[in-house]
Amino acid sequence: MPTEPIRRVVIVGGGTSGWMAAAALTRLLAASQVSVTLVESDDIGTIGVGEATIPAIQNFNTILGLDEADFMRKTGATFKLGIEFTDWGGLGESYIHPFGTYGLDRPEVKFHQMWLKLREHAADVGEISDYNLTLIAARMNRFGKAKAKGGLAASLRYAYHFDAALYARYLRAYSEARGALRIEGLVTEIRQDEKGFVTSLVLKDGRTLDGDLFLDCSGFRGLLIEQTLKAGYVDWTQWLPCDRAVAQPCEQAGPLLPYTRSMADAAGWRWRIPLQHRVGNGYVYSSAHLDDEAAAARLRETLDGRALAEPRFLRFKAGHRRTFWDKNVVAIGLAGGFIEPLESTSIHLVQAAVTRLMRLFPDRDVNPALRDEFNQASRLEYEQIRDFIILHYKATKRDDTPLWRQCRDMDVPDSLKHKMELFRDSGRIFRFKDDLFTEDSWMAVMLGQGITPVRHDPVADSIPANDMKTAILVLRSAVMKAAQALPGHADFIQSYCPADL
Repeated sequence: MPTEPIRRVVIVGGGTSGWMAAAALTRLLAASQVSVTLVESDDIGTIGVGEATIPAIQNFNTILGLDEADFMRKTGATFKLGIEFTDWGGLGESYIHPFGTYGLDRPEVKFHQMWLKLREHAADVGEISDYNLTLIAARMNRFGKAKAKGGLAASLRYAYHFDAALYARYLRAYSEARGALRIEGLVTEIRQDEKGFVTSLVLKDGRTLDGDLFLDCSGFRGLLIEQTLKAGYVDWTQWLPCDRAVAQPCEQAGPLLPYTRSMADAAGWRWRIPLQHRVGNGYVYSSAHLDDEAAAARLRETLDGRALAEPRFLRFKAGHRRTFWDKNVVAIGLAGGFIEPLESTSIHLVQAAVTRLMRLFPDRDVNPALRDEFNQASRLEYEQIRDFIILHYKATKRDDTPLWRQCRDMDVPDSLKHKMELFRDSGRIFRFKDDLFTEDSWMAVMLGQGITPVRHDPVADSIPANDMKTAILVLRSAVMKAAQALPGHADFIQSYCPADL
């Protein structure tokens, strides 16, 4: 039967999620066929503290056709090679989860299995981190770009640190230049048809906005998906007990590091994110173990430089909506769910939802098969990220505070338990095809927090130990030389994309 195409898309809420959605829609849909309207109110603040990303953000920016250097100048961005975790496995311990790969796999066996075998035989082959160019560059505070495809330098993978509010402003200009209409206003009424589909929004000043498809980017409150359609919520507090955050920027002090820092604390963890014009700081904590005033005081005393603003508090519940897409409403970003920012996945989840919507873009009647596919894929993605975040809390030897004893002793989802047992047995890592985090990421966290395999994969025994050792040591030397050849991170920033703020 013939169907009517979507002609009017209405986005409720601005901020990073709203303007990322608007940018993608105006880039990928013909303005002559589909109008994009975004309604937001200056009276409602945005979260705006998402400052760290993962490498997939490059794909989104490429789809939009953004010039990397220009985007970085306008958002005060720096490069991010990974995350340094301090005091997570145990007090005084530290490791880096890098974006790049470890060593070079052979067709029949993974690199880390060869490294495990040589370590079992007491061979002097150093740490696994010695074989990751991205990690070594991060430690040396260096960054550069490969001038040609291939070669060791091309294995360096990166994301960005940037000012989320400036990124939203940048994408707003991009979207409006391509036909998006921004309306300043406060939504006071939501009208629905007899099937429950949203038909229009009524603003405080009496204006009415009609639409065919509505994107809920209203943040935690979920104005459309929850307050109107009652989607429900899946609560993960049993595994992710932190439910508060306080954020406070400060002046830049010390070197401009190309990585995020995550420092485990008594009741949660603190972040440090270096931008060109300031440093983003925050404390994610459990309100059952620490009150807001004490959290703000702890954050304040650990700032590297002079505070640039008063602390901002956030309340959240780890989890997601039971239904991300209901009828003709699609929840994007915080309206859809929230997993604490430990691995910088918040902006990625916006990107993933927008990309998924574009692949499943409906007609006005909204085929249930499209909606169901979107919801199933979204749930799976959230669950896979959830397991990776829980791993950081579970894989700890700490018993110095109630929170860490609780995390160390808690039961975890069977899917995560299985992954941990596989790795502990023989270093094997299996993941779904679309799992956001790579085998190298899982290995970095498990080895970094003390989950050590009791044996290696026997397939590694098919390679003579002496040949294996010679090749590995040559690779370690090459990684070190490649890292030393890179310019300093701050120097590269200054020559490539100095902030234009």
